[in-house]
Order: sequence, then C-alpha cells, then structure tokens
Amino acid sequence: MELFVADLVERFYTALWPFLRIGAMLLAVPILSIDAVTVRIRILLTLMLTFLIYPLVDWPIIDPVSAAGLSEIVNQILIGVLMGLFLQIVTAAVVLGGQAIANAMGLSMATMVDPGLGNVPLVSQFLLIIATLIFLSIGGHMLVIGILLRSFETFPVGVAFVQTANFATLVEWSSMIFLGGVLIALPVMVALLLVNAGVGVITRAAPSLNIFAVGFPVFFLTGYAVLILSMSGMAARMQWLWMEGIERVKDFVLVPGVL
Repeated sequence: MELFVADLVERFYTALWPFLRIGAMLLAVPILSIDAVTVRIRILLTLMLTFLIYPLVDWPIIDPVSAAGLSEIVNQILIGVLMGLFLQIVTAAVVLGGQAIANAMGLSMATMVDPGLGNVPLVSQFLLIIATLIFLSIGGHMLVIGILLRSFETFPVGVAFVQTANFATLVEWSSMIFLGGVLIALPVMVALLLVNAGVGVITRAAPSLNIFAVGFPVFFLTGYAVLILSMSGMAARMQWLWMEGIERVKDFVLVPGVL
C-alpha cells in the first residue's frame, strides 16, 4: 500500500509540470482563451493533452512545495502564457484593423460584446470570426500543439528558464499590432479618405447641403462596398499574420534561454 501511495505521489509530481505549461497556454492562446470556453472545457483539454504528452518525455521529480519547485511552477506558467501571447498579438491586430474601419465608416458607436476582448465594433467582431476560421483552416491549432510538444525538448523541466531576452522578443513582436491593423484596414481607409475629400469639395461648393445627411450614407455604403471587394486581400493578410505568429512561437521555443 505504501509503495502504491509513493508511486502515485511520484506520478503527480511528474505530471504537474506538463499540466501547468499546457493549462497556461490554453489560458492565453486565441479561441480557447475566450469566456465562451468554460473552465471545465479547458481543464478537460489540459488533462487530455497532458495524458497524451506524458509518456513521450522523461519528467524529473521535483517537490512542488520546495524553493526549486515553486520557481519551476512560475517558469512553466510563464512559458505557456508567452506562447499564447505571441498569437494573441495577431488577434489584437485584427481588432485594431476593425476599429479603424469602423471609425472611418462612422460605426464606432455600434459595439458588440466579445467574450474575449470586451466591447468591440461590429466590424472587428466580423473580422475576428473570419480570422478564427482562417486559423482553423490552416491547421493552426495542430501546429500550436506540435510546437507545445517540441517545447518540452527545448525547454526541459528543471533546466531551461525564461529570460529577459524572451520578453524582449515578445515586446518586439507586439509592434505587429499596429502594422497588422494598418495592413488589414488600409484598403477601406484609403477609399474612405478619397470619399471624405470628395464630400469636402461638395460641401465647399454647396454650403447649404447638410454634411451629416449627405456624408454618413456615402461613408457607410462606400465602406461596406470596399470591405466586400477587399475581403480576399484581407483574408490573405490575416493568414500571413497567423503564420508569422506561429513562426514567432516556434522561434521562441527553438531558441530558449538556459540558466
């Protein structure tokens, strides 16, 4: 009986480390991090992935209540969260692009509750749905799981720790929020800028016209028309952003900092 209890405690000590890293990644990665995915679903997915990955790696036995164990708990959570944040930057870029389009069309006041990002414009919500479908269509979820499995080889438990260089890489990649947002919103914003200039000329030529009565329908219809016509280009840019985000996660995993 004592041998069984000792073996059970040893199994728990070894299975804790992949469980923490996988759970932290699922907490931060897009799609699974939204409130619509309940805690029970995340725990079940974490247990399933832990069960699948556990036999593939030799896990060290570290007491989680010791100083080394507490340090390792923080390290495993940091690794998982950083892997998810690299992809969350792509989601933030899509939301920023949708907000820029909504502001240019005059729809900034029309918001919708997003379970992951709070109140976002309708255009951002629509682009987020498209981006999610693109992420699933390119097999992004399978690529992320494969990178997660590889991370246990390059960031072995008890050996490799997150360093400041890893955070610097994340901060550098965060600039893609603005660049990606501009790339997504650029066609609509350029078209509406030209329309705005034309409305300004009309208002100057006929001051008696009500600019709000004339301008808002023009901005609204033109924005939707350009949005529909440029969807293929936007989808290609979203796919490029997802692939770049996955490559960044791969680079983060393949070039760890070791103390």
